[in-house]
Amino acid sequence: MIKLLNQTEIQSHLSDLSDWKLEGKTIQCLRKFKDFISAIEFVNKLVDPAEKACHHPDLAISYNKVTITLTTHDCGGLTIKDFELAKIISEIN
Repeated sequence: MIKLLNQTEIQSHLSDLSDWKLEGKTIQCLRKFKDFISAIEFVNKLVDPAEKACHHPDLAISYNKVTITLTTHDCGGLTIKDFELAKIISEIN
């Protein structure tokens, strides 16, 4: 099993991700788009990286806004897998 990160490790990894914030045992990012279609197109771009990583974000779509939440459910908190996928997601437009 992958190890949970401690608070120092979490803060260190989070400092590399300007668009993500800590929310309890998750990290979260809000992306805004011009319209619903653009938001869905972005969500579709997340499929391939999530499948390759075998790590899947929780997604909430509200018209032109997509909230991406990452946590390692099997471990009950944040692991390196969350931050690795967050970096990839941050690069997707």
